[in-house]
Amino acid sequence: MTSKDDKFIITGGSPISGEIAVVGAKNAALKALAASLILSEGSVIQNVPQIEDIQRLIDIIEDLGVEIERDGKNYTIADPKIKKAILDPTLHQRTRSSILLAVPILLQHGEVEFAYPGGCVIGKRPIDFFLNGYREFGIDIEENSAGFKLSAKNLKPAKIVFGRISVTGTEAMMMLASRVVGKSEIINAAMEPEVIALGEFLNSCGAKISGLGTPHLTIEGVEKLSGGTYITPPDRIEAGTFAILAAATNSELIVTNIEPSHMEVFWQLLRQAGIRFELGFNSVKMIPSLGQLKAIPKDIITHEYPGFPTDLQAPMAVLMTQAKGQSLIFETIYEGRLFYVDLLNSMGADIFMADPHRVMITGPTKLQGAKLTSPDIRAGIAMVIAGLIADGQTEIDNIYQIDRGYENIEARLQSIGAKIERIKS
Repeated sequence: MTSKDDKFIITGGSPISGEIAVVGAKNAALKALAASLILSEGSVIQNVPQIEDIQRLIDIIEDLGVEIERDGKNYTIADPKIKKAILDPTLHQRTRSSILLAVPILLQHGEVEFAYPGGCVIGKRPIDFFLNGYREFGIDIEENSAGFKLSAKNLKPAKIVFGRISVTGTEAMMMLASRVVGKSEIINAAMEPEVIALGEFLNSCGAKISGLGTPHLTIEGVEKLSGGTYITPPDRIEAGTFAILAAATNSELIVTNIEPSHMEVFWQLLRQAGIRFELGFNSVKMIPSLGQLKAIPKDIITHEYPGFPTDLQAPMAVLMTQAKGQSLIFETIYEGRLFYVDLLNSMGADIFMADPHRVMITGPTKLQGAKLTSPDIRAGIAMVIAGLIADGQTEIDNIYQIDRGYENIEARLQSIGAKIERIKS
């Protein structure tokens, strides 16, 4: 386990080269572990990334009385029976993904109690998507000072219409609908590859979900689902992060174990910036640029899949500090996700915040090493990239946030030439 007082010491300017493999997607494995508990038989979740967020969720699942056996990156849940209907608030509030555990607890016990879910600053988002959806399925919700108590005495099929797209909301409603007998629908559903992977896993266990990969899901609920095996797809956010690192350092780097078709808008943005790369079947070869990187004046706009992912927005901002001209980044998904720009400006970047959703980046600027604090998972890895292209030494505190989403990141970066060291508290 990582100490919250660990820090990274980074010396910038070292050449990056070689090959780096992408691990399983955090946002896929978390959902599969939760979904394994709505099954009637055991299951195996494979290619699970070894990160803090996974361990947090496993701690909660084990606290519910479910045993999980680990063999490398494969996790076996032999018996999904949950022994209590209350999520321990001290565990539950450490990760937002724990909200998904309400579904299997409701299905097994008919009720569940939980506090307001936690997570990083970016993770503290309203849970209306979930509560409103649960009500449509006939679930009674009681809110009190400690959190929420849900009762599911008369579950019924539902038609869920999301006013805004929610990935985890779609996954939670899909999980619940697959076990409520009758026809349910989800309108304006998320289309992310991780949502598709979860739906295909449930279908392999006997669920009847159609429309995966489209905004309209139809689910014919069944009384029970069998066990199954889930193979976690590669992490497209990590793939994009490593590609950006190579581009920002003007390095030749091969990123393997990726699914290029999950990242089409991202590749197009790299092309606009004049970045050279070659896509393979499950890899990308990043090639040093022949000239100056070009700014992207208006097209870096975060959007739900298949648009440019919000989780790559901060690393892309670092890249644009090295591009000639003015780039505009427009964050349309989350409030407060651009506040890391003060950290980049402290390193010498020229970034103007027009409003909480838009920043203008003028480049190229030479970044200087600085003392930084990682504000969240994605901004944290962006600070690592900034440190690797900066002159001098960069110190990053609160790297627990980075460890939540990136497996053994310093050793993997060291393997391609990066000078990064973890200082234990």
